[in-house]
Amino acid sequence: MSVYAALGVTPIINAKGSSTRVSGGLLSPVVTTAMAEAAGLCVDMAELQAAASRVIARITGAEAGVVTSGAAAGLLLGAAACLARLHPARMAQLPDAAGMPNEIIVVRSQRNAYDHAVRAAGARLVEVGLPDRYAGAGIRDAELWEIAAAITPATAAILYVLTPHSQPPLAEVVALAHRHQLPVLVDAAAQLPPAANLRALPATGADLVAFSGGKAINGPQGSGILCGRRDLIMSAILQNLDLDLDWNSWNPPAGLIEKQLLPGLPTHGIGRSAKVGKETIVGLLTALELFAAEADEDRTARHLQILDQLLQLTPDLAFTLRPGPVPLLALRAANARAALAELQNGNPAIHLDPSALADGILRINPTCLRPEDLPLLASRLRAVVIPSSEL
Repeated sequence: MSVYAALGVTPIINAKGSSTRVSGGLLSPVVTTAMAEAAGLCVDMAELQAAASRVIARITGAEAGVVTSGAAAGLLLGAAACLARLHPARMAQLPDAAGMPNEIIVVRSQRNAYDHAVRAAGARLVEVGLPDRYAGAGIRDAELWEIAAAITPATAAILYVLTPHSQPPLAEVVALAHRHQLPVLVDAAAQLPPAANLRALPATGADLVAFSGGKAINGPQGSGILCGRRDLIMSAILQNLDLDLDWNSWNPPAGLIEKQLLPGLPTHGIGRSAKVGKETIVGLLTALELFAAEADEDRTARHLQILDQLLQLTPDLAFTLRPGPVPLLALRAANARAALAELQNGNPAIHLDPSALADGILRINPTCLRPEDLPLLASRLRAVVIPSSEL
């Protein structure tokens, strides 16, 4: 009996992709083997995170990095680092950020539910810009001068949520921030692939960059990466680790924590609830090495092979291929909402990508599909979906 059957849980067919709601991606046997080995031994967590920092720095080109319990945890830790820096008293005070610079500027069109993690650290978000290009009222979005005008002595950082259409350009925002001695925290959770972004984003000078580990990297679902400036990574990890230690006997790894820069040992910080286990750290590092070693075109070719097999099983459905680093199949359906619900509530449940549902389009994401899923997926699509051309 499988572990899920023993729990009374039925695995789904995941054509949505590696989102948290559908439990993330599929781990390579190499990753699960590494995690199982890590689980059988005990280590000093600071030493393990210092080793992780070396791996992340080598792959990203950043000064340092830590494994987090997801990209949102990276935003929480990154925001806390920007607020408290290397002041143990400020670390102990958060999320009460009174008496310290506590405003983080963000472009209004970049706001999303995940910036809750930034606010949870104690920051007050200051919005700038009017997203006319999204509202249909014009072509403009926030401009650099608007960010500059919002900078005050209360400003602690700038939050930049990266998408292919984010404005102003990240490099320009970084240059502006650095003229004011302010750090930039980048939410790049879903900006992989291409794998080149692992190095390209820190190369802009961005001070902290958060990536998801459980999506394209195919690491453990509850994992992420925060990489960037060494002093800010030090602040982040100090607010995350178990620090119930005696100051005199505490000997942290110098590559991650410089003890001489601290006036004393911080108490357990705001990031303590976002702790990450040894198994997750090892699994993420293993997956990151595999992801960085695979060419984007080879990864895309694997996804296209899955989609091609599905197309062969559904000759009567008029799919459209949407090319990209992660190619998708799109199907316009007359009953899109009803079909999505019926598939999702079936047994086994079949989850599709609903991102274009408002336009009557169902999408198939291949990243979490297995070859053995395809016959049932094809059969159910053919039985449930009414192509719009038929009406």
